[in-house]
Amino acid sequence: MSDHYTKNIEDWRKAGKIAAEALEFGRLLIVKGAKVLDVCNQVDEKIRTLDAQPAFPTQLSLNSTAAHFCPDKDDIELTDQVVKLDVGVVVNGAIGDNACTVDLSEKNAALVTASRDALEAAIRIIRPGTTLGEIGRTIQKTIESAGFNPVVNLSGHGLDYNDIHCSPTIPNFDTEDDTELEEGMVFAIEPFASTGAGKIKEAGNATLFSQIDSKPVRMGREILQQIDSYEGLPFTKRWLEFSEIKVRLALKQFEQLGIIKSYPPLIDIGKGIVSQAEHTVLVTKDGCEVLTVL
Repeated sequence: MSDHYTKNIEDWRKAGKIAAEALEFGRLLIVKGAKVLDVCNQVDEKIRTLDAQPAFPTQLSLNSTAAHFCPDKDDIELTDQVVKLDVGVVVNGAIGDNACTVDLSEKNAALVTASRDALEAAIRIIRPGTTLGEIGRTIQKTIESAGFNPVVNLSGHGLDYNDIHCSPTIPNFDTEDDTELEEGMVFAIEPFASTGAGKIKEAGNATLFSQIDSKPVRMGREILQQIDSYEGLPFTKRWLEFSEIKVRLALKQFEQLGIIKSYPPLIDIGKGIVSQAEHTVLVTKDGCEVLTVL
């Protein structure tokens, strides 16, 4: 097993366990009448009370929005939507990333089950020597056999210290990639199932960002200092402790200078309803350890 992870494996286990606890805490908050912003803020704060920090802002993506929805206003109320809750935790740079779907419509149980079953099927085949294409094929087969489409341009992803998205890419369809898993790899498996096209596009205003460079700026230095404290991990507008207009102008400047990158919401191009399930796993000698469990 790679010394890169094993020397601090307890940090990875702690991050995963806290992520699982925060996900379950948030799942119970998802009820009709709850405010999306309130749920996100409560989950972020729960993580902090558990002696960790959010690895990215808690996201609640609704219906055809697959991911990257971070509210900055409190005027969105949960009704009969299909709600994806995505939660990440960082402990000394180690990351736990997990997600679930709650069906408030009570009409999409099979869709929710499809992404969860695909996740569980993928986990069962994880071991050294399994190929990325095999994982994608397993996810695709499970989702399609339930009558839905896997979202082909969203994927699972490697995790590293203070790095939420790195290699390997864990596909949600059969890419025929013969890259083999190795003992010691840590990554998130993240199937998305859709009633629509099974393909997403960016749409709407971004409230999720990450820092990709560091340059001197003429205005917004205090805001950039706060962004620096996230160490390259994603952040959202609502975390920045300055006036709305000051934040808006600063973020526009930072993006133009190539200091930050924005991540708009990701929408199914066919307006289909999307479900999501996710766990973080560590590849072990004989299989894998699911880190995001209570």
